[in-house]
Amino acid sequence: MAEDYLVKAVAENGMFRAYAVNATQLVTKAQQIHDTWSAASAALGRTLIGTLLLATSGLQGEAGMTVKIQGNGPVGFIVADGTAQGTVKGYVHNPHVNLPLNSKGKIDVAGAVGTQGTLSVTKMTPGDKTPYTGEVNLVSGELGDDFTYYLAQSEQTPSAVGLSVFVEKDDSIGVAGGFMVQVLPGAKDEQIADLEKAIKELPLVSEMLRDGDTPEDILKKIFAGKELKILDKMSVKYECNCSKERFAKALASVKKSNLEEMIAKDHGAEAVCQFCGKKYEFSEDELKAMLKDKD
Repeated sequence: MAEDYLVKAVAENGMFRAYAVNATQLVTKAQQIHDTWSAASAALGRTLIGTLLLATSGLQGEAGMTVKIQGNGPVGFIVADGTAQGTVKGYVHNPHVNLPLNSKGKIDVAGAVGTQGTLSVTKMTPGDKTPYTGEVNLVSGELGDDFTYYLAQSEQTPSAVGLSVFVEKDDSIGVAGGFMVQVLPGAKDEQIADLEKAIKELPLVSEMLRDGDTPEDILKKIFAGKELKILDKMSVKYECNCSKERFAKALASVKKSNLEEMIAKDHGAEAVCQFCGKKYEFSEDELKAMLKDKD
Protein backbone atom coordinates (compact mmCIF):
# COMPACT_ATOMS: atom_id res chain seq x y z
CA MET A 1 0.00 0.00 0.00
CA ALA A 2 1.33 3.46 -0.91
CA GLU A 3 2.47 5.54 2.06
CA ASP A 4 0.24 8.28 3.40
CA TYR A 5 1.59 11.77 2.84
CA LEU A 6 0.53 15.30 2.01
CA VAL A 7 2.18 17.77 -0.35
CA LYS A 8 2.01 21.57 -0.15
CA ALA A 9 2.57 23.64 -3.28
CA VAL A 10 2.13 27.04 -4.87
CA ALA A 11 1.10 27.50 -8.47
CA GLU A 12 1.15 30.19 -11.16
CA ASN A 13 3.71 32.42 -9.43
CA GLY A 14 2.03 32.36 -6.06
CA MET A 15 -1.53 33.00 -7.22
CA PHE A 16 -2.74 29.66 -5.80
CA ARG A 17 -1.91 27.55 -2.77
CA ALA A 18 -2.46 23.84 -3.35
CA TYR A 19 -2.48 20.72 -1.19
CA ALA A 20 -3.05 17.05 -2.01
CA VAL A 21 -2.99 14.00 0.21
CA ASN A 22 -3.07 10.23 0.07
CA ALA A 23 -4.76 9.23 3.35
CA THR A 24 -5.56 5.57 2.62
CA GLN A 25 -3.82 4.02 5.64
CA LEU A 26 -5.10 6.72 7.96
CA VAL A 27 -8.75 6.15 6.92
CA THR A 28 -8.15 2.37 7.06
CA LYS A 29 -7.07 2.73 10.69
CA ALA A 30 -10.18 4.79 11.50
CA GLN A 31 -12.39 2.18 9.80
CA GLN A 32 -10.79 -0.63 11.80
CA ILE A 33 -10.97 1.19 15.16
CA HIS A 34 -14.63 2.19 14.75
CA ASP A 35 -15.84 -0.79 12.67
CA THR A 36 -17.56 1.59 10.24
CA TRP A 37 -19.76 0.33 7.42
CA SER A 38 -19.44 1.75 3.90
CA ALA A 39 -21.53 4.95 4.10
CA ALA A 40 -20.21 5.79 7.58
CA SER A 41 -16.63 5.01 6.43
CA ALA A 42 -16.95 7.43 3.52
CA ALA A 43 -18.47 10.17 5.71
CA LEU A 44 -15.90 9.79 8.50
CA GLY A 45 -13.04 9.38 6.00
CA ARG A 46 -13.96 12.54 4.10
CA THR A 47 -14.25 14.46 7.38
CA LEU A 48 -10.79 13.26 8.49
CA ILE A 49 -9.25 14.23 5.12
CA GLY A 50 -10.97 17.64 5.11
CA THR A 51 -9.78 18.28 8.69
CA LEU A 52 -6.24 17.27 7.73
CA LEU A 53 -6.23 19.71 4.79
CA LEU A 54 -7.57 22.57 6.93
CA ALA A 55 -5.23 21.85 9.86
CA THR A 56 -2.01 21.53 7.83
CA SER A 57 -2.83 24.68 5.85
CA GLY A 58 -4.22 26.88 8.61
CA LEU A 59 -2.49 25.96 11.87
CA GLN A 60 0.99 26.55 13.25
CA GLY A 61 3.02 25.05 16.08
CA GLU A 62 1.05 23.29 18.80
CA ALA A 63 -2.35 24.68 17.75
CA GLY A 64 -5.19 22.20 17.23
CA MET A 65 -8.46 22.09 15.34
CA THR A 66 -11.78 20.34 15.89
CA VAL A 67 -14.23 19.89 13.03
CA LYS A 68 -17.79 18.87 13.89
CA ILE A 69 -20.37 17.85 11.32
CA GLN A 70 -23.93 17.79 12.66
CA GLY A 71 -26.31 16.67 9.93
CA ASN A 72 -29.79 15.17 9.93
CA GLY A 73 -28.67 11.89 8.34
CA PRO A 74 -28.39 8.44 9.95
CA VAL A 75 -24.66 8.70 10.86
CA GLY A 76 -25.48 11.49 13.31
CA PHE A 77 -22.63 13.79 14.30
CA ILE A 78 -19.00 13.36 13.20
CA VAL A 79 -16.04 14.80 15.12
CA ALA A 80 -12.43 15.10 13.91
CA ASP A 81 -9.35 16.66 15.54
CA GLY A 82 -6.35 17.74 13.46
CA THR A 83 -2.91 19.25 14.07
CA ALA A 84 -0.38 21.22 12.04
CA GLN A 85 1.91 18.18 12.27
CA GLY A 86 -0.37 16.09 10.03
CA THR A 87 -2.05 13.97 12.68
CA VAL A 88 -5.80 13.49 12.80
CA LYS A 89 -8.32 11.44 14.77
CA GLY A 90 -12.09 11.22 14.74
CA TYR A 91 -15.27 9.29 15.37
CA VAL A 92 -18.81 9.04 14.07
CA HIS A 93 -21.90 8.78 16.28
CA ASN A 94 -23.37 5.83 14.37
CA PRO A 95 -20.65 3.78 12.60
CA HIS A 96 -23.02 1.11 11.27
CA VAL A 97 -24.62 2.88 8.30
CA ASN A 98 -24.87 1.23 4.91
CA LEU A 99 -27.04 2.82 2.20
CA PRO A 100 -27.96 2.00 -1.40
CA LEU A 101 -25.65 3.70 -3.94
CA ASN A 102 -26.71 7.15 -5.13
CA SER A 103 -27.90 8.04 -8.66
CA LYS A 104 -24.26 8.23 -9.84
CA GLY A 105 -23.56 4.71 -8.57
CA LYS A 106 -21.39 6.06 -5.72
CA ILE A 107 -21.61 5.79 -1.93
CA ASP A 108 -24.42 8.09 -0.77
CA VAL A 109 -22.44 10.33 1.59
CA ALA A 110 -25.08 13.09 1.49
CA GLY A 111 -27.69 10.49 2.43
CA ALA A 112 -25.57 9.34 5.36
CA VAL A 113 -24.64 12.83 6.62
CA GLY A 114 -27.89 14.61 5.72
CA THR A 115 -28.34 17.82 3.79
CA GLN A 116 -29.49 19.94 6.72
CA GLY A 117 -27.24 20.80 9.63
CA THR A 118 -23.94 22.52 10.33
CA LEU A 119 -20.19 22.26 9.86
CA SER A 120 -18.19 23.97 12.60
CA VAL A 121 -14.44 24.46 12.96
CA THR A 122 -12.86 25.33 16.32
CA LYS A 123 -9.21 26.39 16.45
CA MET A 124 -7.33 26.09 19.74
CA THR A 125 -3.97 27.64 20.52
CA PRO A 126 -2.16 26.54 23.72
CA GLY A 127 -2.81 29.09 26.44
CA ASP A 128 -5.76 30.61 24.58
CA LYS A 129 -8.79 30.52 26.88
CA THR A 130 -11.31 31.46 24.20
CA PRO A 131 -10.93 29.28 21.10
CA TYR A 132 -12.31 30.64 17.83
CA THR A 133 -15.23 28.76 16.23
CA GLY A 134 -16.59 29.34 12.72
CA GLU A 135 -19.83 27.64 11.69
CA VAL A 136 -21.74 27.32 8.42
CA ASN A 137 -24.85 25.46 7.31
CA LEU A 138 -24.32 22.30 5.27
CA VAL A 139 -24.80 22.98 1.57
CA SER A 140 -24.78 19.44 0.18
CA GLY A 141 -23.78 16.88 2.81
CA GLU A 142 -21.18 15.52 0.36
CA LEU A 143 -18.61 17.31 2.57
CA GLY A 144 -16.17 18.51 -0.14
CA ASP A 145 -18.70 21.24 -1.07
CA ASP A 146 -19.30 21.90 2.61
CA PHE A 147 -15.61 22.44 3.43
CA THR A 148 -15.37 24.67 0.33
CA TYR A 149 -18.35 26.73 1.55
CA TYR A 150 -16.86 26.99 5.05
CA LEU A 151 -13.58 28.39 3.67
CA ALA A 152 -15.42 30.94 1.53
CA GLN A 153 -17.80 32.07 4.29
CA SER A 154 -15.80 31.80 7.50
CA GLU A 155 -12.27 32.41 6.29
CA GLN A 156 -13.06 34.52 3.20
CA THR A 157 -10.78 32.27 1.14
CA PRO A 158 -12.19 31.18 -2.25
CA SER A 159 -11.20 27.49 -2.44
CA ALA A 160 -11.94 24.16 -4.05
CA VAL A 161 -11.91 21.02 -1.89
CA GLY A 162 -12.13 17.47 -3.26
CA LEU A 163 -12.52 14.54 -0.83
CA SER A 164 -12.76 10.88 -1.79
CA VAL A 165 -12.97 7.48 -0.07
CA PHE A 166 -13.34 4.24 -2.04
CA VAL A 167 -14.76 1.40 0.07
CA GLU A 168 -14.35 -2.22 -1.03
CA LYS A 169 -17.21 -4.74 -0.91
CA ASP A 170 -15.86 -6.21 2.35
CA ASP A 171 -16.03 -2.71 3.98
CA SER A 172 -12.23 -2.29 3.90
CA ILE A 173 -10.83 0.97 2.53
CA GLY A 174 -9.54 0.75 -1.06
CA VAL A 175 -8.11 4.28 -1.30
CA ALA A 176 -8.74 7.64 0.34
CA GLY A 177 -7.41 11.11 -0.34
CA GLY A 178 -8.19 14.68 -1.27
CA PHE A 179 -7.00 18.05 -2.49
CA MET A 180 -7.53 21.70 -1.65
CA VAL A 181 -6.71 24.69 -3.82
CA GLN A 182 -6.94 28.22 -2.43
CA VAL A 183 -7.13 31.38 -4.56
CA LEU A 184 -4.78 34.09 -3.29
CA PRO A 185 -5.14 37.86 -3.76
CA GLY A 186 -3.93 38.94 -7.20
CA ALA A 187 -5.18 35.90 -9.12
CA LYS A 188 -6.70 37.01 -12.44
CA ASP A 189 -10.23 36.10 -13.50
CA GLU A 190 -8.97 34.00 -16.43
CA GLN A 191 -6.61 32.07 -14.13
CA ILE A 192 -9.52 31.32 -11.78
CA ALA A 193 -11.73 30.31 -14.74
CA ASP A 194 -8.99 27.93 -15.99
CA LEU A 195 -8.70 26.40 -12.52
CA GLU A 196 -12.47 25.91 -12.23
CA LYS A 197 -12.54 24.19 -15.64
CA ALA A 198 -9.60 21.92 -14.72
CA ILE A 199 -11.24 20.86 -11.44
CA LYS A 200 -14.58 20.24 -13.17
CA GLU A 201 -12.86 17.91 -15.65
CA LEU A 202 -10.70 16.19 -13.01
CA PRO A 203 -11.42 12.50 -12.31
CA LEU A 204 -12.44 11.60 -8.76
CA VAL A 205 -9.50 11.58 -6.34
CA SER A 206 -10.25 7.90 -5.59
CA GLU A 207 -10.03 7.06 -9.32
CA MET A 208 -6.66 8.82 -9.61
CA LEU A 209 -5.30 7.07 -6.51
CA ARG A 210 -6.55 3.68 -7.75
CA ASP A 211 -4.70 4.38 -11.01
CA GLY A 212 -1.50 4.82 -9.01
CA ASP A 213 -1.36 8.63 -9.03
CA THR A 214 0.56 10.31 -6.20
CA PRO A 215 -0.47 13.56 -4.47
CA GLU A 216 2.07 15.34 -6.72
CA ASP A 217 0.41 13.79 -9.80
CA ILE A 218 -3.00 15.05 -8.66
CA LEU A 219 -1.72 18.63 -8.40
CA LYS A 220 0.01 18.31 -11.79
CA LYS A 221 -3.34 17.33 -13.33
CA ILE A 222 -5.09 20.31 -11.71
CA PHE A 223 -2.40 22.71 -12.97
CA ALA A 224 -1.59 20.92 -16.24
CA GLY A 225 0.76 23.05 -18.35
CA LYS A 226 0.99 25.67 -15.59
CA GLU A 227 3.83 26.55 -13.22
CA LEU A 228 3.69 24.41 -10.06
CA LYS A 229 6.22 24.42 -7.22
CA ILE A 230 6.14 21.71 -4.54
CA LEU A 231 7.14 23.30 -1.22
CA ASP A 232 6.81 20.49 1.30
CA LYS A 233 6.01 16.81 1.68
CA MET A 234 4.87 15.57 5.09
CA SER A 235 3.71 12.22 6.41
CA VAL A 236 0.20 12.10 7.84
CA LYS A 237 -1.34 9.60 10.23
CA TYR A 238 -4.27 8.69 12.43
CA GLU A 239 -2.97 9.29 15.92
CA CYS A 240 -4.68 9.57 19.30
CA ASN A 241 -2.93 11.37 22.15
CA CYS A 242 -5.21 10.14 24.94
CA SER A 243 -3.71 9.14 28.30
CA LYS A 244 -4.82 8.09 31.76
CA GLU A 245 -3.71 11.55 33.03
CA ARG A 246 -6.08 13.29 30.60
CA PHE A 247 -9.01 11.14 31.67
CA ALA A 248 -8.07 11.63 35.34
CA LYS A 249 -8.33 15.41 34.83
CA ALA A 250 -11.77 15.00 33.25
CA LEU A 251 -12.94 12.68 36.05
CA ALA A 252 -11.64 15.04 38.72
CA SER A 253 -13.82 17.79 37.26
CA VAL A 254 -17.14 15.88 37.58
CA LYS A 255 -19.58 16.70 40.36
CA LYS A 256 -18.74 15.48 43.85
CA SER A 257 -22.05 13.55 44.00
CA ASN A 258 -21.22 11.71 40.76
CA LEU A 259 -17.81 10.66 42.08
CA GLU A 260 -19.42 9.45 45.31
CA GLU A 261 -21.91 7.41 43.27
CA MET A 262 -19.11 5.78 41.24
CA ILE A 263 -17.36 4.80 44.47
CA ALA A 264 -20.49 3.48 46.19
CA LYS A 265 -22.05 1.67 43.23
CA ASP A 266 -19.19 0.66 40.94
CA HIS A 267 -16.19 0.75 43.33
CA GLY A 268 -14.19 2.33 40.51
CA ALA A 269 -14.60 3.68 37.00
CA GLU A 270 -13.71 2.82 33.43
CA ALA A 271 -13.11 5.51 30.82
CA VAL A 272 -13.12 4.64 27.12
CA CYS A 273 -11.54 6.95 24.53
CA GLN A 274 -14.03 7.73 21.74
CA PHE A 275 -11.21 8.33 19.27
CA CYS A 276 -9.21 5.12 19.66
CA GLY A 277 -11.22 2.78 21.90
CA LYS A 278 -8.49 2.51 24.55
CA LYS A 279 -9.80 1.77 28.06
CA TYR A 280 -8.52 3.28 31.30
CA GLU A 281 -9.39 1.82 34.71
CA PHE A 282 -9.65 3.93 37.87
CA SER A 283 -9.69 2.14 41.23
CA GLU A 284 -11.88 3.02 44.18
CA ASP A 285 -8.79 4.47 45.93
CA GLU A 286 -7.98 6.69 42.93
CA LEU A 287 -11.55 8.04 42.94
CA LYS A 288 -11.41 8.61 46.71
CA ALA A 289 -8.20 10.63 46.24
CA MET A 290 -10.00 12.80 43.64
CA LEU A 291 -12.88 13.25 46.07
CA LYS A 292 -10.46 14.28 48.82
CA ASP A 293 -8.99 16.94 46.53
CA LYS A 294 -12.45 18.48 46.20
CA ASP A 295 -12.72 19.06 49.96
